[in-house]
Amino acid sequence: MEPAEIARTAADAADPLAGLRAVASLRRVADMLESQQVENALRAGRGWVEIAAALGVTRQAVHKKYAKRFPLPGRTPR
Repeated sequence: MEPAEIARTAADAADPLAGLRAVASLRRVADMLESQQVENALRAGRGWVEIAAALGVTRQAVHKKYAKRFPLPGRTPR
């Protein structure tokens, strides 16, 4: 199913359980895309502050979520 179709299902009030399943599916896709873009940003030399601002969260929140997955070159993850 295409993301646009999943989004339509998530917004449709006709079948709330189907809508909830679609919301969960969108959440998984969004999490995967966020992770990929955080990695891309780090590889492009962007810092945690810039990434956090783009995501609308604190630097601490994004660092806690991703620092161990994507350690910056030359730095040891904490």
